[in-house]
Amino acid sequence: MGTIPGENVANPDTHRDEEYSMPCMEALLAGTLALMTGYAQACCDTHREAMVRKIVTNLEALTQSQALSPHFRTMLWNLQARWQQQSAQEHATAALSAAEQRRALWLTAPETVQ
Repeated sequence: MGTIPGENVANPDTHRDEEYSMPCMEALLAGTLALMTGYAQACCDTHREAMVRKIVTNLEALTQSQALSPHFRTMLWNLQARWQQQSAQEHATAALSAAEQRRALWLTAPETVQ
């Protein structure tokens, strides 16, 4: 079986399934962005606490890299501080029991009705 003239046939050696070669800091940044996406799209809370801890760790490593510009590292430092706060919230939420979590969602009734 031959090819059709004008048909675009991909060379299997040039396309590897999701395999990339990139500098270390770019790979760390790509992995961190993937974790952030996974965190945002997570349908359950089973891995969210671990993901947010890894995001904070990766951002901290990126802030210490001399390969990145000082302005970019400052932005990463601010981002890391925000994710650190999110990590603390995740840890506090995980510490609550299921009953406490349900109760925390309830609104308290006002003492007087106008």
